[in-house]
Amino acid sequence: MIRIDIRPVWRFRAESGEREFDFRLVTLLAAIEEDGKLTQAAEAAGVSYRHAWNLVDQWEEFFGAALVVKSQGRGSTLTPLGKRLLWAGRRAQARLAPELDNLASEFARALNESLSEALPALVMHASHDYAVALLRDAAAEASGFIDLQYRGSFDALAALRRGECDVAGFHVPEGRLGALMEQRYRESLPLAGYRLITFASRRQGFIVQPGNPLAIASVRDLCRDGIRIANRQRGSGTRALLEYLVSSAGLDRARISGYENEETTHGAVAALVAGKQADVGFGVEAAATQYGLGFVPVCREQYYFACRLGDLESPPVRSLLALLRDARFARTVDALPGYAAAGAGRVLASFEPAPAAT
Repeated sequence: MIRIDIRPVWRFRAESGEREFDFRLVTLLAAIEEDGKLTQAAEAAGVSYRHAWNLVDQWEEFFGAALVVKSQGRGSTLTPLGKRLLWAGRRAQARLAPELDNLASEFARALNESLSEALPALVMHASHDYAVALLRDAAAEASGFIDLQYRGSFDALAALRRGECDVAGFHVPEGRLGALMEQRYRESLPLAGYRLITFASRRQGFIVQPGNPLAIASVRDLCRDGIRIANRQRGSGTRALLEYLVSSAGLDRARISGYENEETTHGAVAALVAGKQADVGFGVEAAATQYGLGFVPVCREQYYFACRLGDLESPPVRSLLALLRDARFARTVDALPGYAAAGAGRVLASFEPAPAAT
């Protein structure tokens, strides 16, 4: 089974010459920003302490400016340039990773189809989610293969209806908003002939600066003067949820600064807030935690997979159900901030409320 990993390449050009960027520097800078200890930063980047400092020194020499300031007895801190480089690296990874993963899955599937008469792969189109990424990795470790294509929730369901994938991943909030979203999902995929598979519950809310200095408490605060939002793309379930919140509050989208600025992942939204290119975003708690940001919970929702009724006994779907019901995998999902995997792997004929988190 062939798997492919596609990564971006940055080439910096200056009067002093040309250099290819080492993305381990981003890992180093992130760890230094978090706790100020290069020893732990080097461990996080998988390099020796000496190599870590050499990497920092090389790039400081190239830029002609410091990235890190060492303070006696107080550890290390990032300079403004170091913080900006960290933000740029994180944003590039958050924005490009899903698209590169999609391409890698497409190429790997094409190669494996050429090398094997029967490809034991599950084709999954799913809304971007941290637990879904864990699921793909866990399947790979178990000698399985998930051809994962990140799509908005409604695009994923449309692909399932057209027969382009085996399962589609999407999410539904609990409560009154959930009932509204369920109706829209039923219009996209009538449940007759299909089944739902429970995956995980997660928290969605406002991603804000640490300490929430602008006191963002509700969707109405998005209309305040000077508040800039980073939004998700059209067709995503998170974008649809925010639109319902805005409409339910009787607000005019035109009054929300940045509403048309679209990102394709929760991480990319959080990266914009972390880089102070936006004041607030709407996404999952795990994205806020990843970037050391604040989080204002709005709702809990259930992430589902949909599949055709006739595919429930197929080997790929049976393997998926077995993995979802595995206690070790559930603990991995539970470790994500805001996530809970209670009851994963149940097959349903209709929607049901997300289980309460413990």
